Amino acid sequence: MDCVLLRHGIAVERDEWEGPDGDRPLTECGAKRVAQAAVGLSRLDMQLTHVFSSPLIRAIETAKIVHRSLRVCSAMHVANELLPDAPPHRLLSILRKLPPESCVLCIGHEPQLGMAASVLLSGRVSASFPLKKAGACLIELSIPAKPGRGILRWWLTPSQLRAMGKRGRG
Repeated sequence: MDCVLLRHGIAVERDEWEGPDGDRPLTECGAKRVAQAAVGLSRLDMQLTHVFSSPLIRAIETAKIVHRSLRVCSAMHVANELLPDAPPHRLLSILRKLPPESCVLCIGHEPQLGMAASVLLSGRVSASFPLKKAGACLIELSIPAKPGRGILRWWLTPSQLRAMGKRGRG
């Protein structure tokens, strides 16, 4: 099983937003950069079978852009396991329910995604694996998915993903 972790794009700053934090949307620039990063993701020859998003608006908007860009056939699912304050081990509960041949895209937040990556790769919660906004990584998981058994296949910054997308245009 392959698990792609993707952090949401640039959102409206907290001090510029008057509503609930969960309703903060992507900025226009954030949405544009997510779309560019999605083109880069499309160059990685992944066949996504499942898409999960945090229920916060900025993550859902990111997921919709990527879902549409990568032409994923399955529906997008909202998962509380990807909330910013969710324990990183909870992501395993989603992954263990999926078929072994799955390629899963999980869109969420820092520090939760980075800590989930650390659990999958090292078996321990650590802040040593932060993802930048619209950055992503792919971790190959054993079946069943277990902490510390993941293999890092790639880790790309948003600028690397955007550059990959630009290279493919003719």
